[in-house]
Amino acid sequence: MRYCDNTEVKFVISALGVSDILFLIFQVKQKIPIYNSKRNKQIGGMKYSILADFYEKIEKTTKRTAMTAYLVELFKSTPPEVIDKVIYLTQGKLYPDFMGIELGVAEKLTMRAIAIVSGLSVKEIERVFKKTGDIGLTAEQILSQKKTSSILDYFGVSETRRELTVTRVYLTLDKIAKAKGEGSQDAKINLLASLLRDASPKEAKYLLRTVTGRLRLGIADMTILDALAISFTGSKVNREIIERAYNVHPDLGYIAKVLATGGLQGVKKIKITIGIPVQPMLAERLSNPQEILEKLGGECIAEYKYDGERIQAHKKGDKVVLFSRRLENITHHYPDACELIRAYIKAEEAIVEGECVAIDPNSGEMLPFQELMHRRRKYDVEEAMKKYPIALFLFDCLYVNGEDLTLKPYPVRKEYLKKIVEESDKIRLAESRHIKSVSELEEFFEQAISEGCEGIMCKSLRDDSIYQMGARGWLWIKFKRDYRYEMTDTVDLVVVGAFYGRGKRAGTYGALLMAAYDPEADVFRTVCKVGSGFTDEDLEKLPELLDQYKIPHRHPRVDSKIEADVWFTPAVVLEIMGAEITLSPLHTCAYGAIKSGAGLAIRFPRFTGRYRFDKKPEQATTVKELIEMYRSQRKTST
Repeated sequence: MRYCDNTEVKFVISALGVSDILFLIFQVKQKIPIYNSKRNKQIGGMKYSILADFYEKIEKTTKRTAMTAYLVELFKSTPPEVIDKVIYLTQGKLYPDFMGIELGVAEKLTMRAIAIVSGLSVKEIERVFKKTGDIGLTAEQILSQKKTSSILDYFGVSETRRELTVTRVYLTLDKIAKAKGEGSQDAKINLLASLLRDASPKEAKYLLRTVTGRLRLGIADMTILDALAISFTGSKVNREIIERAYNVHPDLGYIAKVLATGGLQGVKKIKITIGIPVQPMLAERLSNPQEILEKLGGECIAEYKYDGERIQAHKKGDKVVLFSRRLENITHHYPDACELIRAYIKAEEAIVEGECVAIDPNSGEMLPFQELMHRRRKYDVEEAMKKYPIALFLFDCLYVNGEDLTLKPYPVRKEYLKKIVEESDKIRLAESRHIKSVSELEEFFEQAISEGCEGIMCKSLRDDSIYQMGARGWLWIKFKRDYRYEMTDTVDLVVVGAFYGRGKRAGTYGALLMAAYDPEADVFRTVCKVGSGFTDEDLEKLPELLDQYKIPHRHPRVDSKIEADVWFTPAVVLEIMGAEITLSPLHTCAYGAIKSGAGLAIRFPRFTGRYRFDKKPEQATTVKELIEMYRSQRKTST
């Protein structure tokens, strides 16, 4: 190690901090390599620069067809042994969501890694970051400049750079994600610096966006499925087979690996597995009881629609795992729910669905959804259990002791559920009734409302009433509060853009551009600008919440005639209330479906205060639902 004078030492300490210096000195003294212990060995064949080049193309496009074409080209050029890693990295993750393993490295830590590699101080890097607002662009800008000497040079450490590979990047990011305990921050910085030292400026941009959870490509699962079908079967015709496998095993990396190595025959063998969530079935909505019964063949099973969190519970022996509607592993939040499943589900293996509802510990009455969200915490879970106890109301059974029930009619699934559930005051079947007339449906609806429910769910009894995984169809129909009059029910819409505020709202967003989901085209179509209903606290946190999804242009999956000041990747879902649904030439929701040259818009929209973090953007209110609400609204107003 060469001698450093006082000025140099001060510079080093200001750039890294004392703990970093001690960590590096320890490694050098112990002759531990600063980076990979096998520096001269090429790990994996596919270059990461190929991914970075495709990411750049995808990021710049505003056309979904072009995005799909780029993905097809990428997948075709990817070796089968790394196709799963390429899929995960392209999604901005390392594993499917249900694994619960996230990167989430703080920007401050990434700045320290940049400091190690660039020779700049953290303060200098912060100044650049304040100008760019993007840690990826910050790294690209800094590493594009001519480097003098890096911090490691002060310790006599110099290494020959080599090209990054997909495998090396993935495995290093995996180590970063799993680093825990004492010294984990230093380990993460060291691992990240090992990649940045060998990265080109462009690679560094996408590496740091990935590691901070801000890749921002916004590629939907359905787009990836399209690209996989074209890449490995030559046509989108086989997309349905691949999607079925994805619905029972929602892990795109795994699906791609099976497809690349075993073809369609391998994909057809993918079955439901305990511990891996199934894509949830979704419902349509109608506001007229007569129409509901007509759609369902004159009769149905109506169930209470509880104001709670939908859960999918997997049981195998004494092991229980819970998944949310978004397929996140939420087992940690509800240990009491796990105990109820463990004790009262009388089957060795089972997958059941239900609503987890907060209960007033004093009165036993059901509490609203917002109260239940207090249970979504990492710490003090036992304290939250006492303050916000829960009850489970089960409504479907997807799997029992090796038997897949998803292709069986709903009445059959319901009978299986009855057989395996031992009911108690804390776990029972959802309140239901066999309905054969409009009057019975209306009476049951009013009963549900009076008992604190959102409304009722009407379900088909026909032979074709299978569990439509990941789909929204007329086998389940929602009938919620006050659908029968003006638009006094809420809708869940996706934030796709924003407009800068003025006056008191200067420095934040004055209004948000909201969109409904069109599953047929897999796009989000605008339906309103909302600026009402936000508290001062909401306005303060909105930029922080949305900035991670900010992109420089309209997203390819967003259909908008309105030009927003800021565009976002469709990700955040908000609950919106409005006076009524009207026709508008400015919005693209159902454009031309009701009247030529006009779409649907929500008049006088306002934010209810409810952030729907439990919903994916693809689970938001659909264009079809808004069309039905508009038509029903027209009928009741005449």
